[in-house]
Amino acid sequence: MTSVKEQEAIKKLMSFLREWDSARKVARSRILDNFIKSNHGKTGPELELEFSQGASLFLARLTAWLRMVYMYGTCLDKLLKSIGIFLSAASGRRYLLEFLEIGGVLTLLEILGLSHLKEEDKRESVKLLQLIANAGRKYKELICESYGVRSITEFLATSRSTETQEEVQLLLHSLGHGNPKYQNQVYKGLIAVLLCTSPRAQQLSLQTLRVMQDVVGEALGSAVEPLLAVLRSVHLEVQYEAIQLLRALMACEVRTALLKGLVALLTPPRKEAFAFSSETAQDPALPCLREPVLVYIQQAAAAKAIGILAKESAEVAEELIQLKVVHSLMVAMGNQDHAGSQRQASMSLAYFVRTFPFVEEHVRTAVGNTLFQLFMDSPETWYAKMDSFQAEILASNRVDIPKEMARLQPTEETSPGVN
Repeated sequence: MTSVKEQEAIKKLMSFLREWDSARKVARSRILDNFIKSNHGKTGPELELEFSQGASLFLARLTAWLRMVYMYGTCLDKLLKSIGIFLSAASGRRYLLEFLEIGGVLTLLEILGLSHLKEEDKRESVKLLQLIANAGRKYKELICESYGVRSITEFLATSRSTETQEEVQLLLHSLGHGNPKYQNQVYKGLIAVLLCTSPRAQQLSLQTLRVMQDVVGEALGSAVEPLLAVLRSVHLEVQYEAIQLLRALMACEVRTALLKGLVALLTPPRKEAFAFSSETAQDPALPCLREPVLVYIQQAAAAKAIGILAKESAEVAEELIQLKVVHSLMVAMGNQDHAGSQRQASMSLAYFVRTFPFVEEHVRTAVGNTLFQLFMDSPETWYAKMDSFQAEILASNRVDIPKEMARLQPTEETSPGVN
C-alpha cells in the first residue's frame, strides 16, 4: 500500500496533468515558463521526484503537443526548452529514448527547414539535436540516416544569425567525429556550404573541415573547386580560413590539384564579363563589385597562399616551380588594375628568387637588371612606382623554367620554412 505522502504526491501529479490537458495556449505558455524556471539543470532522479515518478507522463504530453503545433510556431521556443530539460538531465537516458521513439529527430529536422519559423525556435531545435548527437555514435547515425546532414548544412547556409550558425557548427563538429559510417557525408555537406553566399557560414565550414581533416584522412577531390572559389571572398576572415585549410591539405593526394588550381588563378583572362557579384548584391553592407574585381581578389589571395605554402615546404615550392608559378606570379605582378595582386605576387616571387638561384637568373634575364633591382630592393612596395611599360614586360613574360631545374635544392641560407 502507498503511504499518505505518496498518495498526496500522486494526486498533485494528476492535478497538474489535468491542468495541462485542459489548458489553452496562454495557460500552457505559463505552465512552460514555470517548468523551465523551476527545473532547469535538474537530474533525472530530481525530475522523477518532482513529478512523483511520473515525469515521463509530462514529457509525453510535451512531445505530443510539439508534433501538433511545430508547423505553426506556437510556444515553440518554450516547448523545445522544456524538452531540452529532459534530454539534458544527467541519468535521464530514458527521456532521450522516449523522445526518439515518437520521431523526435525528424520533427527537429523539419523545424530547420520551415522558413516561416523564428530563428530562435530553430536555434533551440539545433541545441536539442546537439544533445542527441552527443549521446553517442548510434544517435549520430540516427540523425544522419534521417537526412540530417543535408537539413543541417542547408540551414547553416541560409541562417542569418551568427549565434545560430555557431550552434550549427558545434552540431556538425559532433556529427563529424565518432561517426565513421557517416563522416564523409558530413565532410561533403560542409564542402557544399562553401558555395553559399553567407561569409560566416563559409568561415565556419572551413574551420570545421580543417578540424575534420585528421579524422577523414584523405580529402575528397570534390573539395578542390569550392575551396579555390572561396578565395574570391571579399571577407578576409574567409580567405584566412581557406588558406589554413589549404595548408592542412598539402599532406593529401589533392595537393597537386590544389597547386595547379592556385597557379591557374594567377593568370585569369584579361577581359572579364562585367557582371555584378551575387555575393555583394545580397550584402547591403558591401559595394556591388563587378566580376573582374572578384577575379583579381581571388588572384591576390592565390598569390598570398602560394607564398605561404612554398615557405612551409621545399617539396611544395619545387612542385610549384614545375607548374610554372614563376611565370604566373610575374603576370600577376603586371596587373595594374589591382594593387593587391601586385603586392602579394611580388612578395611571393621574391621568396622564390631569394631561395632558388636559378629562379633569380630566369627572372633577371626576363625583366632586365634595372627592373629586377627595383623589384628586389622593395618587393612590398615597388609596384606603386611601376609604369605601364614595366607592367607590360611582366604581364607578357615568357619565363619557362625546365622541370629538371626545378628539382634543384634551394640555397641553405634561405631554405623554405625559415622566415
